[in-house]
Amino acid sequence: MACAPVGYASGLRSMLNSSVLVLNHSYLPIHVTSVRRAFSLIYQEAARAVDEAYRTFDFEQWRELAALDGEWVGTPRGPIRVPRVIALLHFDRVPMRHVRYSRVNVFARDKFTCQYCGARPHRSELNLDHVIPRSMGGKTSWENVVCSCVECNRRKGGRTPEQARLRLSRRPTRPRFSPLANLVAASACHEQWGPFLRGAEAGQRTVVAAG
Repeated sequence: MACAPVGYASGLRSMLNSSVLVLNHSYLPIHVTSVRRAFSLIYQEAARAVDEAYRTFDFEQWRELAALDGEWVGTPRGPIRVPRVIALLHFDRVPMRHVRYSRVNVFARDKFTCQYCGARPHRSELNLDHVIPRSMGGKTSWENVVCSCVECNRRKGGRTPEQARLRLSRRPTRPRFSPLANLVAASACHEQWGPFLRGAEAGQRTVVAAG
């Protein structure tokens, strides 16, 4: 059986790990997930894909749409368009104001930027780093975990920043921003999110990311 080219496999992983905006049943933005997870939710009929005209589609209907340049993934039945917005079918409540600790919320707090070198690579090239390593008693908390690029994460290893001769751009703290900023920070590459984020910012300033 022929194997896909290495470049294609890498590009597929990158696309499947890229970001999708999740709306609740009232079309309020509540979360950011991956394309891989979005396809799973649509296929399981837990969500509908939403296009630029605000129309909703189940999996088979979405499959029939023409794939956009650079915004598709290959399947045995041919290319399928990548959704950038999905709406959950059975989630109506607005989440609590509390900003939940999670991987994507740490990335959002740090503006998807490595806190050591200042690089802002693709999300798939970012990691979480314990400033004080867990092997030295460091906790998994807002105050001890930062966004790090793969290279700085590798360079630091199981050491403190001082031991690795790395310098934090700022001390990590529990975020005090409106959680809607999480979504805005993650949305730079996807203009399809704009109408939903602007609408939420105007009328629902206490919406939070579900983590």
